Amino acid sequence: MVEIYGIGGLILLVLSIWAIVSIIGSSATTGSKILWVLFVLILPLIGFICWLIFGPKATKRVA
Repeated sequence: MVEIYGIGGLILLVLSIWAIVSIIGSSATTGSKILWVLFVLILPLIGFICWLIFGPKATKRVA
């Protein structure tokens, strides 16, 4: 059981980092970005789910 929690924590960490990078790369205002990053950092699982549904999306890069 301990290994499952460790893997779950690692997955949550990776998803939170992905969310934060995406938030920073979005076209949202600076204040909005700060609030979303704090929300994801303070409540990782709930923050990630809320960001996924309601949060700013990263802008698409044109090569």
